[in-house]
Amino acid sequence: MSTEDDIEDSAAPLIEHLTELRTRLIHSVVAFIVGMIICFTVWNPIFDFLTHPLCGALAERGQSDCGLILIKLQEGFFVAISISLMGGLILSFPYLSFQMWRFVAPGLYKSEKGAFLPFMLASPFMFFLGAGFAFYVVTPLAFNFFLGFQQAGSVLSDEVDNATAGIAFQGSAQEYLSLTIKFIVAFGLCFQLPVLLTLMGKAGLVSSEGLGNVRKYAVVAILVLAALVTPPDVITQVILFVVVYGLYEVSIFLVRRVEKKREDKLRADGFYEDDEDDEDAK
Repeated sequence: MSTEDDIEDSAAPLIEHLTELRTRLIHSVVAFIVGMIICFTVWNPIFDFLTHPLCGALAERGQSDCGLILIKLQEGFFVAISISLMGGLILSFPYLSFQMWRFVAPGLYKSEKGAFLPFMLASPFMFFLGAGFAFYVVTPLAFNFFLGFQQAGSVLSDEVDNATAGIAFQGSAQEYLSLTIKFIVAFGLCFQLPVLLTLMGKAGLVSSEGLGNVRKYAVVAILVLAALVTPPDVITQVILFVVVYGLYEVSIFLVRRVEKKREDKLRADGFYEDDEDDEDAK
């Protein structure tokens, strides 16, 4: 009989956790849908804002027309949906993080809450920092590079053989939006590197010495990452490599600080002194 009671007691907390998880997920989905609907009603101004890098790059080349075209009949609808999905995620992200924290926090000790909460706050900050860097710095440089392949055509009535074909930009709205979102998301995720590695260092999964020893492998991995997540132009790839490698070095510094704080705490608790006494006894 006691065995059956133990089973029932162990099953009850699991059911409570699943119920709590379901509630948090429902709240998160509703918040995301609300944010998506809000962005769908104003997708035109959002799209105009996202075209500023392109329009600026065209204006620098003396081209006043920065209109994008719809190649497919349904393309405009999917552009609005894409903007709604991205905007809904951004708008609801603070609430999603709050729901995740409410679900995780009861299972953490007070010290663990104090250690985990700063990383939850730093993660969205670093993502938006990376997204802003991509939008205001990287995309104008990339678009200037791409637009450099335009060519003005010429037709000479008396020398037809010397006529040249023009190459003018007539961009697809969906392709432009996809490229811009790719830049924003890629840099936003790459800027999570210090947060992730510092959290892993705090958990003891990585060390500053270990990260330093695999630096040469990290360089190769970052080069591959830059080639995969950015368009095939050298400027953007070099920028992403420099930024991510810089974040990697910052991560090593932050992990080293975490290790130093842990060492100071252990020394204050007397663990390091005990170790030294044991070594002297040997």
